[in-house]
Amino acid sequence: MSDQEKELQVLRDQIDQIDQQLQTLLNQRAACAQQVAEVKQKYQGSRDAVFYRPEREAQVLRRVMERNTGPLPERDVARLFREVMSVCLALEQPMRIAFLGPEGTFTQQAAVKHFGLSAITAPLASLDEVFREVEAGTAHYGVVPIENTSEGMVNHTLHLFSRFRLSIVGEVELNIHHHLLVRPGIDRNAVTRIYATQTALSQCRSWLDAHYPSVERVAVATNADAARQASIDTDVGLAAAIGSELAIELYPLKVAVRNIEDQAESSSRFLILGCQDVGPSGHDKTSILICAHDKPGALYDLLAPFRLRGISLTRIETRTLSGPWNTVFYIDFEGHVSDAPVQALFKDLESESLELKLLGSYPQAVL
Repeated sequence: MSDQEKELQVLRDQIDQIDQQLQTLLNQRAACAQQVAEVKQKYQGSRDAVFYRPEREAQVLRRVMERNTGPLPERDVARLFREVMSVCLALEQPMRIAFLGPEGTFTQQAAVKHFGLSAITAPLASLDEVFREVEAGTAHYGVVPIENTSEGMVNHTLHLFSRFRLSIVGEVELNIHHHLLVRPGIDRNAVTRIYATQTALSQCRSWLDAHYPSVERVAVATNADAARQASIDTDVGLAAAIGSELAIELYPLKVAVRNIEDQAESSSRFLILGCQDVGPSGHDKTSILICAHDKPGALYDLLAPFRLRGISLTRIETRTLSGPWNTVFYIDFEGHVSDAPVQALFKDLESESLELKLLGSYPQAVL
């Protein structure tokens, strides 16, 4: 055995020992999680026990990142712990997560990012169905899109909050990357047709114009539709699709070119829907809907209490409706409903003869 092989063998033996220790500790953690479930069922009852605590998980992930010393990047370590928590939570209670389908969309990617691979993700055909399943208890939680850096707010999601009695229990921020996908064995330079959503075609227009100026572009409803069509279309030339990393796990495709979007910093935000109140995590956000009469100075009167209480807004959207309360404001701001400044803020807003609906206080996105 050479000197190199001897040194490598020593390191490999160390890795094997560390792996054994990790496996033992992971099983110890899982056993502890099972005991947590038993305690909750003992004192809360099997029907009323709440197994998923967004504020607790956010605190754990933040501590993981804070105490990380490398060489692994802090976010990579946090993602590993995210999966550990996902597996352990599945031992307590298998989680069914409804999302706006079909499979292979960015919304499913957001669901997996937030709940981990051990959660059961269930694609639904519409946003209405996602809200309805969560409210009915058929799904434990739901994941819905709320805004995109290039497309703005998802108006239908905002509208549904006025119809359903659900709370926002978390948020997910997802960097949007579009990839050119082809079937294995296909030369990307021979592609004659590209399937993609209208949004993806718009977000990748400059790249497509530069690399495929004369190739047919076919708009479809979802990223999953694009991937599926590219995987089965053999009628006319060679087909490709624009899609996400998740698509290659669902369809017989490979990534030919990564990150073909024109805007490098494109991102989307998703909301986690539930039927529970979430305690403070230390770094929280609150979302509200406010209905007001359309009158001069309405927005100024609305924002004044935020400035008075030193509360930072992260998002404000205005929508016009018919009826006596004909202006609706959707507002995200920093803080938790249990914080004294936020409670004082609510009293200020109520004194302005506004109709206020609390959508939820929840941890700010960690990963």
